[in-house]
Amino acid sequence: MRPVRPGTRGPAVEDIQRRLLTLGYEIGRTGVDGVYLGQTTDAVRAFQESHGLLVDGLVGDITWSALVDAGFTLGDRMLYLRLPHFHGHDVLALQQALNVLGFAAGATDGIFGAFTERAAREFQRNAGLPDDGIVGTETVRTISNLRHVWEGKDSRPHSGAHVATSRAAEVLARAEIAVIGDDDTGRRIARRVVNLAHATTDCARIRFLDDVSQRVGDELLLRLCGSGSEEVVAGRPHVRVESFDVLSPRLLTAVAAVRAGCREVIVELGGSGSEDELEEQREAVLLLDAVCASFD
Repeated sequence: MRPVRPGTRGPAVEDIQRRLLTLGYEIGRTGVDGVYLGQTTDAVRAFQESHGLLVDGLVGDITWSALVDAGFTLGDRMLYLRLPHFHGHDVLALQQALNVLGFAAGATDGIFGAFTERAAREFQRNAGLPDDGIVGTETVRTISNLRHVWEGKDSRPHSGAHVATSRAAEVLARAEIAVIGDDDTGRRIARRVVNLAHATTDCARIRFLDDVSQRVGDELLLRLCGSGSEEVVAGRPHVRVESFDVLSPRLLTAVAAVRAGCREVIVELGGSGSEDELEEQREAVLLLDAVCASFD
């Protein structure tokens, strides 16, 4: 973005002023007036100083990104492991809470990485919630109910933050897997699965294919599709996901068959095919975990 500097007027300045006010900075008696002068400039400088940024009074890409991040509170959006990583004040609050509660989220850096996902899953399991690492309404409510326990406490990570990540990173680093979607549902989930794998470890060898002709070597091909959209072919393992409770053992059986011959597996996903972010990410998490378990 073009830097917003002292003397600038207009809607961009109003947006900056609103964000500064929300964060508790004084911008002068005229309030949100769209004029970047005086106390607005002072407020920007104070914000930059408190966030370790270059204190120049200009709102460029870095300062703007920091302003946006600082405006998120826990529960404003759903958080999960992905690339690019979610980052912001809400992630920082989540990490602080998890570390104080004894779930090693790693450094409190405001970045939702693999350590934070693992800690979120451990917390969910401990609280009797679905342990998918997706921090949505129920997980936020449970953490918020414990605010009296963790708020204001020392949130330095303990030694558990230095052990393995939430899923088998070493499996992702050695298993050559190509994922393709045979319909719209399959393509959306396939992209999430591959994104999640590379967010877990930058050594992941799993990749997304737009077309089966892009397949190379001896890599396993996972073909994802919606319910009932793929015919059963003799000699090709076909996993029907009627319930994700049975996904891992069924996929394990299919992968064993693949190792003995055919290098292709159909995974027929259940569900309505609706583009629901929570359900699609949950399916991607469970599917990738099942893949890791199958190759472990």
